[in-house]
Amino acid sequence: MDAPAAKRPVKIRPWLPYWAVLREDIRQTLRSWVYRTWVFISLLTVVGYMHYRVAEFRGAGLIQHASELISDLLRWCIVGSVTLIIVLTTGSISSERGTLADSVLSRGISRYQYFLGKWHARLLTVLGTFFVMGLSAIIASVFLLHADVHWLGSLGALLAVACILTIVISCGVAFSAVFSNTLLGIAVAWLLVYGTGFVLWLLPAHYAPHFQILNSLPFIVRGEYNFAVLLRLLGWSLVISCLFALAGAGYFSRRDV
Repeated sequence: MDAPAAKRPVKIRPWLPYWAVLREDIRQTLRSWVYRTWVFISLLTVVGYMHYRVAEFRGAGLIQHASELISDLLRWCIVGSVTLIIVLTTGSISSERGTLADSVLSRGISRYQYFLGKWHARLLTVLGTFFVMGLSAIIASVFLLHADVHWLGSLGALLAVACILTIVISCGVAFSAVFSNTLLGIAVAWLLVYGTGFVLWLLPAHYAPHFQILNSLPFIVRGEYNFAVLLRLLGWSLVISCLFALAGAGYFSRRDV
């Protein structure tokens, strides 16, 4: 009599729910009208402003430096489009309160994995889109305007703005886990982000220079900057973002869905 076939050991993948939430949220974000509105407005601003500067450069003969154009566009990305990014990230969890109990409790998905999946998905989507548009704008400005940019400095300027966006995204996702009402979370996150930015803008230039990076963007793009300050900004960005994430995940794991 033949012996029964040996059963293969079942492989348990503890992080499979995290990857499922990550992929699904990236797909939802790319289809979101807020994300598409942000991309459309950003592209319209880049193309329109670049066309205006190129017309001055070739039509009127005025020298237009690519570093100034890139700095203006990156500064607008922080000042103008942060509101849409807050709306996009603050609704990541709070907008799914109706189906959250089924996803987290009934299907055995850890709340920490659910939060991490949402947080990392919004980081990948927003920062990935920002880097694609930023690199495209830098390459176009180099060929169309007076090229005075330093490639390493341009990447440093993108990284500096990405550090600020990382804090904003982490803040939005954390508040989305804390507040059940999406509009309330958006209002609180908007007041916190713009209020903090206004306070930092009023501080003297020698105080916390890594948080006054917007005023130094032209120098960073040209490579005339102390990149040690940029590294400190990167470190502070990671610390603040992780603190927001820890607070949001800790509160989300203990509250009623």
